[in-house]
Parts: sequence; structure tokens; C-alpha cells
Amino acid sequence: MNEHHTLNIKHVAPLLRAEGIRKSFYKGRTEIPVLRGVHLTIQSGEMLAVTGSSGVGKSTLLHILGALEPPTSGKIFFGQPEQDISKFSEKALAFFRNRAIGFVFQFHYLLPEFTALENVMMPALIAGHAKAPAMQQAQDLLKFVGLGHRLEHRPAELSGGEQQRVAIARAVILRPKLLLADELTGNLDSQNSALVIDLLVKLNQSTGVSILLVTHDLNLAGKMQRVLMMRDGLFVN
Repeated sequence: MNEHHTLNIKHVAPLLRAEGIRKSFYKGRTEIPVLRGVHLTIQSGEMLAVTGSSGVGKSTLLHILGALEPPTSGKIFFGQPEQDISKFSEKALAFFRNRAIGFVFQFHYLLPEFTALENVMMPALIAGHAKAPAMQQAQDLLKFVGLGHRLEHRPAELSGGEQQRVAIARAVILRPKLLLADELTGNLDSQNSALVIDLLVKLNQSTGVSILLVTHDLNLAGKMQRVLMMRDGLFVN
């Protein structure tokens, strides 16, 4: 743990607060509990890792925190002043996901027919931003992630690590307050994994974006300011 970073964020108002998050799935009439009453607070500017073995509920929690799926019960409060996102309309929830949250997944989901530059620009264009400033911002971000020389390359022409860096640039073009990363190094070798995690740290330091990283890799998790272990749908000490 990087203790001096943790001290810097102690008195900052929480960015996200989750209370009693439960999630169950059903197979016929059989309930399969995945999350069993999770409590979590993420501070503004914090870098947090959630780790644990496969199937303990890490990705499910991330999807719920990012409003990609609803919890079975529990509440999530976001921002200052706090807003209960469970009370949002579908339209407000979509706006919240697009503007406040950035997502990066193990599979980068880049659009294969578009260049790196066009992929990064896409969220800004969809949000109604003018093309010229969106293009400039995308270029700046790709330079920031070390891909200023790969603007016109399509995903198939990029390495796995380069594709993931494009995906990170795309995830932050709308300046989200929280970046959610789900096993984003799962398909990368150790060298590229380290590069991607170092990039997340650099983003946090330069923009103040909070980062929640879900990973089974304890070495990568250790580069975050705080590490939480999940077991059987709950955080454990």
C-alpha cells in the first residue's frame, strides 16, 4: 500500500458510497446469491483494487457500481451533494453512465472498422461535442498513453497492450469522475500489464480521476492505494 497517498485523501468527501449491496440470480426457483450485503466507500481521487478468486462477485459489484445492472437490494450514492442513483430515471441513468463513469474491460471492445483516433473520439461525438475539439482531445489522449504515432491504425494493426491503451483513452475522453477497470490486463503479458497499470496511476495523478480496479493479480492490485479482498460475496479483512 502507498501510505502517503492514502493520507492525502482521508479528509476528501466520498465520491461513491455503496450500502448493503446484494445481488442474487435465479436458476428456476433456486436463489444463487452473489453479493451478500457489500458496503464500500470510494474517495475522490482514490485508487482502489478489489481482488479475490474467480466467481466471488468482483465483476458483478463493478457492474452495479457503474449502473450497468441494478442490485437486488441496497443503495449507491454518488457525488457531492450525494445523489441516490437508484432513484434515477432510465434517461438520467444513461446520462450518469456516459458522463460520470468510464469503463475499461478485459476485452477492449474497440470498433474494428475505425482507427484508434476515431475510436477514442466516438464517445465525445455521441455526446454531441463538435468534431474538431473532439479530434484534438482524442489526439492529446493518444499521445498521453504513448500512441501519438498510431492515430490512423485500426485495432487489428495494434498489439494487445496498444489496444488496451486506446480503450483507456476512449474511457476518459469525457472526463469521468470514476474509472472502473475489470481485469483489464487479463489478456496481456506481464510487461504490458505493468505498462497499463502505470498508465492508470499516471492518469490518476494528472487528472484526479478515481479508479476502481478489479483484478485477481495481487501484484497489480498492490500498485493501488487500497486493496480489498472479496470472498463469497463480501469483503474480508
